Amino acid sequence: MALSAHRARRTIRRTALSVSAVIALTTGPGTGDAAAEPGPSDREVSQSKKAVRERAAAVGQVKARLAQADGDLERMSAATALAMERYNGELVKLERARQAYQNSQRRLAEAERNYQQIRDEAAVFAAAAYRAGTGVNQWAATVAGRAGPQNFMDRAALLEVLGHRQAGMVERVRAAQIICEMFRRQTRTAVRDQQVAAERAEAAKAAAERLLAAQHQEVKRIKARKAVLVARLGRARAHAARLQEARERARTGAFHGAGRGAIVVRAALKWLGTPYSWGGGTSTGPSYGIAHGANIRGFDCSGLALHAWNKVGVRLDHWTGTQWTSGPHVSTGRLRPGDLVFFANDTGDADTIHHVGIYIGRGQMVEAPYTGARVRISSIWRPGLIGATRPAG
Repeated sequence: MALSAHRARRTIRRTALSVSAVIALTTGPGTGDAAAEPGPSDREVSQSKKAVRERAAAVGQVKARLAQADGDLERMSAATALAMERYNGELVKLERARQAYQNSQRRLAEAERNYQQIRDEAAVFAAAAYRAGTGVNQWAATVAGRAGPQNFMDRAALLEVLGHRQAGMVERVRAAQIICEMFRRQTRTAVRDQQVAAERAEAAKAAAERLLAAQHQEVKRIKARKAVLVARLGRARAHAARLQEARERARTGAFHGAGRGAIVVRAALKWLGTPYSWGGGTSTGPSYGIAHGANIRGFDCSGLALHAWNKVGVRLDHWTGTQWTSGPHVSTGRLRPGDLVFFANDTGDADTIHHVGIYIGRGQMVEAPYTGARVRISSIWRPGLIGATRPAG
């Protein structure tokens, strides 16, 4: 547990250093705000493109290290689940111990009642035998009757019967004592087992709670750091895009991008009617997806976006999370064909983005909507519209 948490923190520190070093390349001397410099030089634009390539490599490192951190978190989750199952197991054992204790108590009470009953019978028999031996009742008349051989034989037989009954009574008392003692031992064992099981259950529960608390804190730290890194990458990409556009404005007096936006749109519209496939889509076109898209050749929303933008040399991840930060954000009033429009469950939280479409103009977009549907043209004006991005590269 401690080793996993340490490894995750070390991963985050290495990631931060790598990304910070790359970002420094795009914000160092000579690459200031594009608006403050009317015409960046070719050398500055070249340096910016080099920084983009290095930044892309840094993104790969970030993804690899965050994947390692995610793996650590998965192992922590497995350890937590194991501890919780141990706790569940000890609860089962505790319940069994309680049942054993109750059964032993019931059997002990029954054995003690039998023992007392046998003792009472033995006392009655002993009193009768005593009176027979001292001549105070009918036993005496038989034992101390008239003299004579026959009477002697009768007395001898009666005494033998009395002896056998007395011996049997003693054995019953002894057996009852043994049974009582056995159930007393079982009861003591059940109580001890119950206490041990309770202690084990509590220890397992405490261990599980510690693991859960540590896992929760680790998740919060990694998510917070990941958000910072993605935001920094987004700002760096936006800076490179502004520098490129400033250079093009200085050279041609017009914004660069309209031409390639048209190429992006044509590349997406080519696949109208193609099935939605979860996880489907590559830089070269539709592909078989994963899970319920494994047998469907097509695109999901981010797969269509990465394919279309690849046609103009911009390589996007197959994930709306980094597509959202792949360039500067643009307002809906300044949308151009090719811009990516995003939709979220919570329009105040970019972490809830779940869908992306490719703007084609006049408030319309081309999108791969959902399982069972096909690539189509739709309006961008629907609930969940969080904003738009103009990918840079």
